Amino acid sequence: MKDKFSVCIVGGGSRYTPDLLKELVAVKKEFPLYRVSLYDNDEERQAKVGEYGKLLFEQFYPECEFLYTLSPEEAFKDIDFAFMQIRAGGLKMREKDEKIALKHGCIGQETCGPGGFAYGLRSIPAVCDIIKDIRKYSKEAWVLNYSNPAAIVAEATKRVFPGDYRIINICDQPIGQVMFYEILLGLPAGSIEATYFGLNHFGWFTHLYDKKTGKDYLPEVREILKKGIDFDPESIGLDQSHMNDLIFMSNIVRDYDEYLPNTYLQYYLYPNRIVKGMNPDYTRANEVMDGNEKEVFAMLEEVKKTGKLDFDGSKELLDVHGSYITDLAKAIAYNTHETFIFMTENHGIIPNLTEGMMVEVLSRVGSSGIEPFNYGEIPTFYKGILENQFAYEKLAVDACLEGSYQKALMALVLNRCVNDTDKAKELLDDYMEANKGYWPELR
Repeated sequence: MKDKFSVCIVGGGSRYTPDLLKELVAVKKEFPLYRVSLYDNDEERQAKVGEYGKLLFEQFYPECEFLYTLSPEEAFKDIDFAFMQIRAGGLKMREKDEKIALKHGCIGQETCGPGGFAYGLRSIPAVCDIIKDIRKYSKEAWVLNYSNPAAIVAEATKRVFPGDYRIINICDQPIGQVMFYEILLGLPAGSIEATYFGLNHFGWFTHLYDKKTGKDYLPEVREILKKGIDFDPESIGLDQSHMNDLIFMSNIVRDYDEYLPNTYLQYYLYPNRIVKGMNPDYTRANEVMDGNEKEVFAMLEEVKKTGKLDFDGSKELLDVHGSYITDLAKAIAYNTHETFIFMTENHGIIPNLTEGMMVEVLSRVGSSGIEPFNYGEIPTFYKGILENQFAYEKLAVDACLEGSYQKALMALVLNRCVNDTDKAKELLDDYMEANKGYWPELR
């Protein structure tokens, strides 16, 4: 077992990187590092984050080398972990994804519906090319991949890198939702271990166990949600859009009184209602660009100007994005066999779902990789809707890897937010035009 590790943050110019760097500083005693590098293809954007990182590490972690670079060799040489969080095309392309969908009366969302399809066909080649570079310079590095749309990316990396168990596709959304349930119940953070089944952004919590007593809080949470919830989002560190997603769960729980839904299921189970509430001229991408994105880069400018950091070296109030991926790296590095909700291949985990489907379930993790817990068979409704979603995701990956227009069309027709051939053709034409230079050519 190594004493210290080397981490590269891929997507170094991301708005999430400053908090991730602070997380690495805050846990330096539990997860000591000798080198942290940032890698991005946007020089100007990464430099703003990189200069912040330099100051942060000079003040709080001088024993750890810190650098940012555009060179794959410099970034990936002899690393132990790659934390991937790239956004192919940036927020400007996300805005196009969302607005093209809404123009055709479909869900305009980052990972769901036709917007998620368009993003997926950009992400697959970008993510796979980077992993090939990582493998060139660090054959044994663990690739912990946040890049969205995670379900489509996971299906693609499974095929392009068969048997590479050191590539783990992750999402912090389920743990963020569990943290909300802890707030709802008045429990300390980290009190609950959840069981879950589904696909990424398309699943259900089946139990919420108290880690000490074994009590299952799911029935209690379900009854609270049925009555409706009302929080000041700022009091729990959320913006209004994310709060609205949590509030909408009440509708789903009233209609489907069995499990607790991932908040993203609103887009698939109520597409007509959701699309009516969306503004085709101002989407979530616009909210992010005008909100958190602007705030983060304004903070970076202020720190550069004053030399005063917005951080005291402690872990208090750091976000789930940084803590989740760092906790995972620690579990792998020290072989702790902690449990996380992961995407992994279905080999008997849910026996009445397609073999090899990239399901998302509770798993242990250690230095030998993911060890998922077998779940058992699921009821007909959930099997049907998951098989449909997986067929869409599989065809989307086929379309990208094979350059197939026909499979791209089939994927969009299967997507529950489209479900119409004529509309799918119109969407595909618009997305092909918007994504020139990002998508493979579809024939």
